[in-house]
Amino acid sequence: DILVDGKLCDCDIVVDCKVGDPIPLEVKLTNWSKHSVGPFALTVTPYQDYQNGVHNYELQDAITFVGSNTFYIDSVKPTKDSVYFGALLILYTGDFYLNIKFHEDNCSRELPLSWFCLPSVHIRAMEPM
Repeated sequence: DILVDGKLCDCDIVVDCKVGDPIPLEVKLTNWSKHSVGPFALTVTPYQDYQNGVHNYELQDAITFVGSNTFYIDSVKPTKDSVYFGALLILYTGDFYLNIKFHEDNCSRELPLSWFCLPSVHIRAMEPM
């Protein structure tokens, strides 16, 4: 599950936020397999979608992460949850997306396939009232 600003996100949800306010990000992973998985890293990459097949990933002046945009995970035990918290700041108005990717450190352990189906998160940043 992915929560942005406390709201559960899937591909049909747009999260509204205010420019300059910290936005909490929570990623909850559940391991339904019979084996522990890990170690691996989870990276959150912001981008803009120009709706013409072009994505802009050069957003270092528009979005910043509080801490790191990468979470390093030792392992997730079978049938257990693991929750990771972060936050980001959006500095300009607009529609932004978060792409979440996994980087496996141990090739002999496969990550659950459902983890590769995490939705892209849509965030609409607006001026504060």
